[in-house]
Amino acid sequence: MSRSPEVTNDRPVAIIGAGLVGAGWAIAFARAGLAVRVYDANPDTAAAALPWAASQLDALHRHGLLEEAPQQIVARLTLAHSLAEAVDGAAYAQESVLERVDVKRRLMQDIDAVADETLVVGSSSSGIMASDFALDLAISPRVLIAHPVNPPYLVPVVELVPSRQTAPQTVAFADTLMRGIGQSVVHVRKEIEGFVLNRLQAALLREAWALQRDGIASCEDIDKTVRDGLGWRWSFMGPFETIDLNAPGGVADYAARLGPLYHSIARSRIGDGPWDEQLIARVEQDRRSQLPVDQLAARRDWREERLMEFAVARREAKRD
Repeated sequence: MSRSPEVTNDRPVAIIGAGLVGAGWAIAFARAGLAVRVYDANPDTAAAALPWAASQLDALHRHGLLEEAPQQIVARLTLAHSLAEAVDGAAYAQESVLERVDVKRRLMQDIDAVADETLVVGSSSSGIMASDFALDLAISPRVLIAHPVNPPYLVPVVELVPSRQTAPQTVAFADTLMRGIGQSVVHVRKEIEGFVLNRLQAALLREAWALQRDGIASCEDIDKTVRDGLGWRWSFMGPFETIDLNAPGGVADYAARLGPLYHSIARSRIGDGPWDEQLIARVEQDRRSQLPVDQLAARRDWREERLMEFAVARREAKRD
């Protein structure tokens, strides 16, 4: 990387892939005062991105989560009609295309052909490592994973994961940029499939599916266990702090008391195979009994509203 870029109104952020994740990133960057260009190879997806962002910004405004009028933020969002237009002069690009190695590799090659020598590229990849699709190109030292939780304008954590060829100054730039827009940065020190967040989620999901498969509990009762139990503590502290506070002598005391139990639980799942069609059908039927498929979109909107309320509560708690 020959010199460090700087995101300004003259050097905007490019959003490549304008689905829910990409459009969510567009809100996060624009809300922080940055000019944002939005591009998607699918014209219909691109056309829907800005109106959707405007509606979400109106909702954020209703909850008191914006420091300026929604229209001022929307004014920072513009549609780009080609990849070259999106990245022309941009300091940073956030890639949020399909989670497939071949699709991401083709995009990196296309960006490589049109990007200048300072553009930094962050990928929203949920688990594919950057070394699987971003090596041996001119832009390779300036590419890393910047994996969010959806929606990134409400859930602040972002995982930064360099590839084998990512330059240290690229990580430093991404760290500064993400902190500057209000994200909570996690540095993943070694490449690993799924990174940190989805490996933790995978462990919970593995057990959740197995409990449903074995007839131990319904999907709703498993969800209730997290929603009305584990999730209460996890909403403001992580697993290590949780167990550190759950034994009189702290984490070492907890490990001595319950370590053998957790080891036994883990061993009981050795050899579990992938989710098969029969199990998926059972879980689908179980979930649809709780939420018909035609209500999924409305429930997603409900989720965003609850997250906004939670964001307000967290902000107020920090002031105490």
